[in-house]
Amino acid sequence: MRIRATVAVATGALALSALAVPATQAAPAGDRPGVPAFGSATHQDSAAAPKSNARAAVEAPVIIKTVVNANKPIVVGTTVPKKVAVSVTASHPSGIADADMIIWIGSSVDDPNGWGFVSMGDFTCTPVNATTSTCKQSIEVDPLWLINSDTTKWNVGAWVESKDGSSAENVKFGKTSLQRLSRLDVNAAPEPVKKGGTITVTGKLSRANWETGTYKGYATQSVQLQFRKKTSSTYSTVKTVKTSTTGTLKTTTKATVDGYWRWNFAGTSTTPAIIPAGDFVDVK
Repeated sequence: MRIRATVAVATGALALSALAVPATQAAPAGDRPGVPAFGSATHQDSAAAPKSNARAAVEAPVIIKTVVNANKPIVVGTTVPKKVAVSVTASHPSGIADADMIIWIGSSVDDPNGWGFVSMGDFTCTPVNATTSTCKQSIEVDPLWLINSDTTKWNVGAWVESKDGSSAENVKFGKTSLQRLSRLDVNAAPEPVKKGGTITVTGKLSRANWETGTYKGYATQSVQLQFRKKTSSTYSTVKTVKTSTTGTLKTTTKATVDGYWRWNFAGTSTTPAIIPAGDFVDVK
């Protein structure tokens, strides 16, 4: 059994929840300890600006923008945690001193069935001007804590603190998404082949299964068979083939000239596009 500790905060005091997770299997949804604390819950010295007019002089920072993984889906494999760059841009008359971010799913941050990942270190805040800064860090998304249904929209939360100690937090400032890493291979045979002969092109499309820690065939997906001549740099689509129930691909075509054969999978909302290198066939 592998013991996996989850970090419940991003900065300040650390609260660790150690859970036993099989080395080849993700943690079941029921074993996930909920959305981890972040922001104001882990920065006890900060003070949010009051909502009343009693201290009108105290002004909360304004969160302007968040960016997670360059605004692209987060693609995660089966074993290696994915390190994702995150940033938040905010402003305040006194300037911005600190920040925190989280990505999470669930009905609320208090949802016991929710889950999330927080940053693992202090943010570096770089001034854009006297009042505005962009603060950067990274978040690690560990597939050992993912289940396959996590390929959905995740909330992006942000917390910022001004140089005068006031803070602002928005647990649903933006959205990001997770995808299951895809694999695709190709083989064209025989090699070489006589001109006019039949070439059989095979392959397999698979994707990460976070619940088993393996790659499983992606069934009934449309994949393009493409070809380019040896003397060309451009591929053209020959036909579209659907994967079998186990993700395998197989089709035949005629050999006319030397060239490269490949599969092209356009991707889905849960699985990224992938194109393997072409397999060369010498035509005699």
